Amino acid sequence: MANAKRQPAWKTELDDLMRAVAGAFLFGAPFLYTMEVWWKGNFTSPPRMLLLLGIAYAALILLNLQGGFRGERSKTRMRVMTDSLEALAIALLSATLSLILIGVIHLDTGLEAAMGRVINEALPFSLGVGIADNVLHPDDDTASEPDWQDQTWRGTFADAGATALGAIVVSASIAPTDEIPMISSMISVPWLLIIIAASLLLSYLIVFQASFGAQNSRRSQPGFFQSPISETLASYLISLLISVLMLWIFQLVRLEDPGVQWVSYTVILGFPATIGGAAGRLAL
Repeated sequence: MANAKRQPAWKTELDDLMRAVAGAFLFGAPFLYTMEVWWKGNFTSPPRMLLLLGIAYAALILLNLQGGFRGERSKTRMRVMTDSLEALAIALLSATLSLILIGVIHLDTGLEAAMGRVINEALPFSLGVGIADNVLHPDDDTASEPDWQDQTWRGTFADAGATALGAIVVSASIAPTDEIPMISSMISVPWLLIIIAASLLLSYLIVFQASFGAQNSRRSQPGFFQSPISETLASYLISLLISVLMLWIFQLVRLEDPGVQWVSYTVILGFPATIGGAAGRLAL
């Protein structure tokens, strides 16, 4: 890419890393809220763990032949192998931090159980890293840019609608499950603030920092909430509202339930819903 060649090497590496992390969460986040994956991790033997890691690594090698997470394609077999190994490490780290964030891994979790849970989540996270550049990185110079001139309201409503649709797709598949109450029972109220911060950070990272899509166009787009910070905050609020609606529709919260339950369930579901909302804005 021309843009990548004009910027310092450390900035290119940082962009690639951010793209890899964002891709991991975009693809892997829905799998975090699957208790069967957690339980299977408790009984995953070391040989099976190695097999899962081998499958993830082999998949990443295949993906890196024509894609991967870097803006510049790997040109040698050794580079493909080392990039795939780096991608696997990113996927494992992202899965570990995610499981810690939602309380599935904590200080009382045994080492073998924790490793089993992380490695079971590694495959979808790895696939997200592996497809990050191919699926989500059209060139800014060639991507079609909509004419937003004098269309402030249209730009604002388009972003709001894309956020809502993306949040609905993700939250509607998670809200009916028992994972939300289970996660809520495992974390404290102050920990919800960390989940909120992580949700905002990932949303900003995916849309404005990971070089996905026509990023320059997004930064210059006019609208009432179109600066990166204000758009991130507004989109998070929309994702939370969608989360509340889904929780109410599927009867996980009722009017007579305590307020702390409403807040806890909404913030927990809001984490993947926000990632879905960010994906929706990327598709805009």
